[in-house]
Amino acid sequence: MIQAIIYDFGNVLCSFRVTSFFEHLARRSTCTVDQLMGLMPEISHLAIEYESGRMTSQEFFRDFSLLARISITEEAFILSYTDIFTPIDGTLETIRRLTGRYRLGLLSNTNEWHFIHSIRPLAVFPLFDAVTLSYEVGAMKPAAPIYQDMLNKIGVPADACVYFDDIQENVDAGVRAGMHARLFTTAEAMQADLAALDVIV
Repeated sequence: MIQAIIYDFGNVLCSFRVTSFFEHLARRSTCTVDQLMGLMPEISHLAIEYESGRMTSQEFFRDFSLLARISITEEAFILSYTDIFTPIDGTLETIRRLTGRYRLGLLSNTNEWHFIHSIRPLAVFPLFDAVTLSYEVGAMKPAAPIYQDMLNKIGVPADACVYFDDIQENVDAGVRAGMHARLFTTAEAMQADLAALDVIV
């Protein structure tokens, strides 16, 4: 019997559009949007260092500014960097309906600024019984330790948990951790997956 439902954040609770961040930065940079997109391998490396907790917010801002050749205040950078998310209403409404009948978890590869400015302000955030964030744990999905951290916090057996993620590799790791893990595509498909597991939504 399912006792806990665990959610990823990006493209599960909120969709996101990275290009809006680059468009904003291009107005303050010697780089165009296309040139910034061309830096994605280097930017992705910085993002992984930041989300894994190996880099502070200030170090990330410094190194990103040097890489992209931008002149911007930290405050303006944070606004641009975090204003990329749009709530997926169907998921948020489902979470509200599950509250009180199931334990709820949030398991996310994320960083300090996205947590503070985008995740924590969500109206449903206080409804989560357990929260595992990669930058705090020092491990990123699909590595096993981040799943174990969530299972330790949620306090129910792995086979009593269902986990939703939009990346198949992370879903597969959830299965290896012993959970019922499902690929998230739409809120409607998620609700059907829950119903198939006899979860009352």
